[in-house]
Amino acid sequence: MNILVTGFDPFGDDLTNPAIEAVKRLPDTIAGASITKLEIPTVFHKSAAAVKEELQKKDYDYVLAVGQAGGRFDLTFERVAINVDDARIADNEGQQPIDVPIQAEGASAYFTQHPVKAMVTAVKEAGIPASVSNSAGTFVCNHIMYQCLYLAHTEFPNVKAGFTHVPFLPEQVLNRPNMPSMSLADIVTGLTAAIAQLVAFDGKEDLKVIGGTTH
Repeated sequence: MNILVTGFDPFGDDLTNPAIEAVKRLPDTIAGASITKLEIPTVFHKSAAAVKEELQKKDYDYVLAVGQAGGRFDLTFERVAINVDDARIADNEGQQPIDVPIQAEGASAYFTQHPVKAMVTAVKEAGIPASVSNSAGTFVCNHIMYQCLYLAHTEFPNVKAGFTHVPFLPEQVLNRPNMPSMSLADIVTGLTAAIAQLVAFDGKEDLKVIGGTTH
């Protein structure tokens, strides 16, 4: 099994991004699956082009995109991506689309193809806070989740796509009072547990409740 895991480069004034730093530290093999790690730009459309280019190189079974969510205290596994870019701030190339469809011919929304409740269960069993999220926002994180799912539905039918948000690192909140953070080691532990569960649930139905059993 081949799994592509992507992480965004540093954004704005931050010198680091926990997404790519955690992705780079993942094992090369998890639960028997081969892990390919890809850094992508925090840029509308260019990020999707980088993912598409990599998907064309070999047969992938899954793509898991990882992004930073400042203000969240846990790993959050996104349920849905919506077909709109509505940027409160500009991306790393100064683009700030407002109320713009991501794909003119795409669906209004795509649901994740990952067993997010099972993945949350595995992460929590590893001692790391985790939850299912019902909003990936409207910035580049939602954009890449939507684009990955769009590619899975239109060009790469054997690929199952999904997205996970991770918190700030402790060094990122030194001048952000009352903002939660998580150590890089814990983020890596959580993502590793989630990917192992992704492999374990290949071809299976997701859990109905977090911590529950399949039906």
